[in-house]
Amino acid sequence: MKRRDRFQTLRDAIVACTRCPRLRTHCETVAREKRAMYRDHEYWGKPVPGFGDPRARMLIVGLAPAAHGANRTGRMFTGDRSGDFLFASLHRTGFANQAASVERGDGLGLRDAFITAAARCAPPANKPTRDELEACRPFMVRELALLTRLRAVVALGRIGHDTYLKLLRAGGERIVLAAFPFAHGAVHELPDGKRLYDSFHPSQQNTFTGRLKPADLDRVFRAVRRALGPVDGTSRRR
Repeated sequence: MKRRDRFQTLRDAIVACTRCPRLRTHCETVAREKRAMYRDHEYWGKPVPGFGDPRARMLIVGLAPAAHGANRTGRMFTGDRSGDFLFASLHRTGFANQAASVERGDGLGLRDAFITAAARCAPPANKPTRDELEACRPFMVRELALLTRLRAVVALGRIGHDTYLKLLRAGGERIVLAAFPFAHGAVHELPDGKRLYDSFHPSQQNTFTGRLKPADLDRVFRAVRRALGPVDGTSRRR
């Protein structure tokens, strides 16, 4: 099977997943009841697959779809203020062809970057349980198997940081989480040969309070760009 077809098979499996009844009930309820400002929108309401450049050297690991963001639009970090903040930075640092991420089919293309999340369904109060995170882990394992050129992982928040480290540990690497403390701007050399870059999550709680400023996130992605070197190929739309 061609890699493109393997990506599609994985996306289909994620979208069809029903492993976590609590999350599925929440996503479907939100999609049915909607937010007033989106009452004319047809919500996605299903698990959200990762997207981006299949030849990416940088993986971005977020927390989970937002209830009225990716759970509405069907694309990670799309249709909410966290996405606005993230993609503006990716555009400024050369990883995205545009700063806006409004809906699927809006022309957004990622270059040398792929975006995934620790959980694929929007969780109540943005808090997936440990069991729910573990249920999602096999999907990221399959993504990593397809993203054969990865050299850098950017964790947006502590949960993304821990999720990637636990994935390595489950795969047989000797990982002690305390040896890789999460801190914005921290860079960790990992036993799988990649580097893990930490950033605060671009949630409104962090961006509205000034805990995470545009320049702060830009510095993380510019550090990745310096480490990776020039980009080859073109933007890949999803």
